[in-house]
Amino acid sequence: MAKYKVKILAFIIFILLNIIYLTCKKRFYGEKTLPKEPCIVLFWHGKLTMMAFIFAYMKKNGYKKKPYVLISNHKDGELIASVMKYFNINAVRGSTYDFPVKALLEIKSLLGQGHDVYITPDGPRGPYHSISAGSYKIALKYKIPTIIFDNAASRFYRAKSWDKMILAKPFSTIAYIISKPILLDEENSVNLINKEFNKLELKLNEEGFYV
Repeated sequence: MAKYKVKILAFIIFILLNIIYLTCKKRFYGEKTLPKEPCIVLFWHGKLTMMAFIFAYMKKNGYKKKPYVLISNHKDGELIASVMKYFNINAVRGSTYDFPVKALLEIKSLLGQGHDVYITPDGPRGPYHSISAGSYKIALKYKIPTIIFDNAASRFYRAKSWDKMILAKPFSTIAYIISKPILLDEENSVNLINKEFNKLELKLNEEGFYV
């Protein structure tokens, strides 16, 4: 797809997402923002569509860092990166499958500058809700906190894709939740991450959001 077509489609998606978000009620749980030091933030690939709106909430609570999201170099990644740009969210292009060294070097530089890096541990190819080694070894290597994000909606559309991506329906209620910082260790990283994801999902379930 030509670049100008990608930008036009991205802008249309940006407008549609904002329209949906404006019609919805919002609830926020957990932490209100992130620590001052740089962090690795993990969230599921299937929760990508509505996640960008959490930054406005965090900024109201003192968040001043620049968010960078790791996005793969495939054609869908180009569209996602273009949509994120309209939300003033920056992209690091690459993954464990394509240009991993380049992406890792860029992430190292960004963390050194004090920025946060957001990663979908099961993206870009799955399996669904799996934890890739690359997503947590960055936090281990640089000994920085890991934060887990999640979101849910009271009513939503679900794609028939591998990630079961959800999109909130207009006039539904959207819930966002941010975990406390967790410090990973070499032996239990995957277990700790899965435990935290499950903890957030349980909280959302208790509040009436089932995903």
